[in-house]
Amino acid sequence: MDTLIFQRADIRRLLSIDECMNAVERAFRLQGEGKLQPPKILGFPAKDGAFHIKAGLLESGREYFVAKINANFPSNTKKFALPTIQGVIALYDATNGRLLALMDSIEITILRTGAATGLAAKYLSLPDSTVMTICGCGNQGRISLKVLMKVRGIKRCFAYDADASQTKKFVLEFNSVLETIPITMEELSEAISQSQVVVTCTPSSTPYIGSTGISAGTFIAAVGADSEGKHELFPELVASGKIVVDLLEQAATIGDLHYALEKKLISVDYVHAELGNIIAGKKPGRESAAEVIIFDSTGLAIQDAAAAVVVFENGLAAGLGKEFNFQN
Repeated sequence: MDTLIFQRADIRRLLSIDECMNAVERAFRLQGEGKLQPPKILGFPAKDGAFHIKAGLLESGREYFVAKINANFPSNTKKFALPTIQGVIALYDATNGRLLALMDSIEITILRTGAATGLAAKYLSLPDSTVMTICGCGNQGRISLKVLMKVRGIKRCFAYDADASQTKKFVLEFNSVLETIPITMEELSEAISQSQVVVTCTPSSTPYIGSTGISAGTFIAAVGADSEGKHELFPELVASGKIVVDLLEQAATIGDLHYALEKKLISVDYVHAELGNIIAGKKPGRESAAEVIIFDSTGLAIQDAAAAVVVFENGLAAGLGKEFNFQN
């Protein structure tokens, strides 16, 4: 009856990028085939940040239930020398309610979000994409570039962050493997005009990317708007592109999509598909080289579940994780 507890260092050992992408792709496929219950989300604002809870069921040999509680406080680094995101994932046996594992959520959140970005790019970006722009050079920006390098032949990356020190760290990390170019907000439009892939993963509450500089064929992964109040893309840009979401109900509430809906620029019927429908072969992905495709990524509990199950099962096999009995 013991519960296994996994620290962040354990998760780094037990969950690779490739394993996470494979697990998340399978979860999206199950979702697209209608074999999963829709995941749920609850957001709760705080003075300088927010808490959100994401929960869902996933069948992977056995049926699992996962609930993730994340705290997101963008000013933490400067104010308290703490991570922006802190949280925990609880993994249950969904057949009897047994608490199987508790694990730090930071690494899983980073990896599973990056996995979704990489999968969306695999199915929706131009196959010959070589240039990209990343807005937000923190953990999510770094994993986004790593997964894009796995699915596309990226050779040049423009990097922007409101914190210039983050941009500098990003460039130092990647300039040995590809051309990494730091840019300012004033240079962002020109960088985007040269890019086939654009990834936005900032905590911004004010939109900063519009249609200016967007070339035909561009794929945009809008990752930052994963809770109420976050906003990266101008609604007019969202309304002008081909929209793919991770979950329509969720994106229409907290994603960049919901701002375009609020302004009545489009209706929900305008959304092309959920990513799972495309991965399952129920809907087409890119249909022409000229399409501007926007992936509104709000983050799903099935992604957390897919990654957490890999950690748990790999941990059992490797004999890792601290045992704790909550019943004593």
